[in-house]
Amino acid sequence: MLMYQNQWRHTVLLVENDPSEIQLAQRAAAECGHEFSLVVLQDADAVIDWLNDDEALIRKLPHIIMINLRLPKLDGLAVLRKLRIAVATRAIPILVFSEEYTQADVLMSYQIGANSFVAKPGDLQQFIEFFCEQLPYWLEPRQRKLSLAGR
Repeated sequence: MLMYQNQWRHTVLLVENDPSEIQLAQRAAAECGHEFSLVVLQDADAVIDWLNDDEALIRKLPHIIMINLRLPKLDGLAVLRKLRIAVATRAIPILVFSEEYTQADVLMSYQIGANSFVAKPGDLQQFIEFFCEQLPYWLEPRQRKLSLAGR
């Protein structure tokens, strides 16, 4: 299932299968001053379909991707791997999150290409803080190119 909200500044692709978590994320995105459009894909098959639909991919390329580590069928690490292999999504910041995880999950996420691994927000207030405070970090360029000596 794919859901779009269109008129905002940044698009966030959320890969999440839990309807209550999706609802919390939608409410949190709405609370952040209309900064985020939330696109929701509910499983790995939907992500693969989205990646294979060149026209939709170009039209709706997100600014950031959030993946639940614990997805049905194909887990979040496999989804992360597919997103990092795809040329279109290779440079997009990807955040992996989960309620339950091991140190091995965190390390593997970074090895595959996650930009960050975070504990899954547990309630509306935590989701709001995540959307309003943590996501902007990945959306705003903070690094400047360093001029090389002798150039």
